[in-house]
Amino acid sequence: MSWPKAIIFDLDGTLVDSLPDIWDALGEILEQYGEERHSIDVVRTLIGKGVENLVQRAFAGRGVDLTGPALTDRVAEYLSLYEPRATRDTRLFPYVSEVVAMLAGEGHLLGVCTNKPTDVSRAMVAEYGLAGPIRAVVGGDHGPPRKPNPDLLFATATLLGVGVDSAVMIGDSASDVDAAKAAGMPVVAVEYGYTSVPVRDLGADVVIRDFSELPSALSFLRGARGCVA
Repeated sequence: MSWPKAIIFDLDGTLVDSLPDIWDALGEILEQYGEERHSIDVVRTLIGKGVENLVQRAFAGRGVDLTGPALTDRVAEYLSLYEPRATRDTRLFPYVSEVVAMLAGEGHLLGVCTNKPTDVSRAMVAEYGLAGPIRAVVGGDHGPPRKPNPDLLFATATLLGVGVDSAVMIGDSASDVDAAKAAGMPVVAVEYGYTSVPVRDLGADVVIRDFSELPSALSFLRGARGCVA
């Protein structure tokens, strides 16, 4: 197996377009507390740093400062609304299924590293037919600090049985790019994801328009490292 031995994917905004279901559940919890829901475009910019950050920033945008037990309670309430509907309107992004199957067929070890809770992430991976090729799913509640801290990437690589020098990260946000850089791991960013910063300003090694370009991006990175195909 040529480099990379392992490919680690973010979930929301990279493999799946989960924005509609996140937006709906977040809007419902806001409305339950008398606050107006945010537009879907605003919620797009809130995704990527974990559920606690998502809920806290959503309420802060309505002038409500959530900390301590109040934040813990709102997060639990949000999850109780979101998790049952997590696959209602969520869909795989174009070419994800085909390219993931191809990469697994070539012998790459595939994993998911997300700030989303692990159980719902595993359920989503299974729902969209990716549980076979994807061998490890590490969520934000796994134990180490969430991305952009690199520890979740280290944990995912360990579960896949590889070192970070044998892996590549595929993501859509600053959290993904910064975590990969901190881990010493090359990173490919997708153009279509959830980020408040233009994706080409994130500092990824390669930016792709969609998953059909991922094999070429990996070939580029392989060549840049002087690896033999």
